[in-house]
Amino acid sequence: MTIPGTPTVLALLGPTGTGKSALALRLARELPIEIVSVDSAQVYRGMDIGTAKPTPAEQAAVRHHLIDLRDPEQQYSAGEFRRDCLDAIRDIASRGRLPVLVGGTMLYFRALFRGIAELPPADPALRAALDARAAVEGWPALHAELARLDPEAGARIHANDAQRVQRALELLAQGGRRSVSDAWRDGAVPGAAIDWRIVRLEPADRAMLHERLAARLDAMLAAGFVEELRGLLSRGTLDAQSPSLRAVGYRQLLAFCDGRESFPVARDKALYATRQLAKRQLTWLRSDSLLPPGIAALKFDPQHPETAERFLAASLQSLALQP
Repeated sequence: MTIPGTPTVLALLGPTGTGKSALALRLARELPIEIVSVDSAQVYRGMDIGTAKPTPAEQAAVRHHLIDLRDPEQQYSAGEFRRDCLDAIRDIASRGRLPVLVGGTMLYFRALFRGIAELPPADPALRAALDARAAVEGWPALHAELARLDPEAGARIHANDAQRVQRALELLAQGGRRSVSDAWRDGAVPGAAIDWRIVRLEPADRAMLHERLAARLDAMLAAGFVEELRGLLSRGTLDAQSPSLRAVGYRQLLAFCDGRESFPVARDKALYATRQLAKRQLTWLRSDSLLPPGIAALKFDPQHPETAERFLAASLQSLALQP
């Protein structure tokens, strides 16, 4: 039951490359909406091509929020996203418009749907020590240590997800906790009081998704992805350890920019990493721990030729609105 005064929010979730933004822009032709980006890389200024950030024309057509919030040298956490997103939702709703959340950063969605822990801030010295170890031993070795110290976290975090491995080891060292789950429970903040309408995009044909991701990566490269990355590196303040450049695509192409790998190898690794990201996002989507308790989601196959029309009709019906 909807509580009077609770904002209604449409959330559109799906793996990378499944056309979420295009569907949201189609909805904007029918309803007074504003889009809230749920993307951990689009928050960075100057990272436009490699993050598939909405174009200036798209941002002019529909107001977007939570894009270009930080310089690439800065960090941005799930807790900060939750705060900023709730502020944006209240602002949009107060002006009689519908907030539409669009993205694939499932950790951010979970922070909204289920709540998030108030965790200790990053410890630069501890992170530097972990980075130094990883440079010698490799992140898989540090992941093995995490799995020994906290089997639950080790099973949940991929061995090549350097950022999350680092954060988990940092949390274990900071608070003397037995597990990362203890840290989350100790500082848990409940999910947001929102009247959710949730849509999931789940492609039925994985091979077709892989083809689309390859075509999109090649289009990004043709549009100047490498040149964008070189421009960021020329600032002299960013390197492989910068959180922003750990984003999929940027991390792999950096090895080409600094001469460690050939362009074909870096491109293939970027594509593989993008496919692995999509796989992880699909796993999140199918998890019982992602969505708000008791809330069902509408599910569409983005590869179906009538998805746009079905999405539009179902969204209008769910919202009990007419264009």
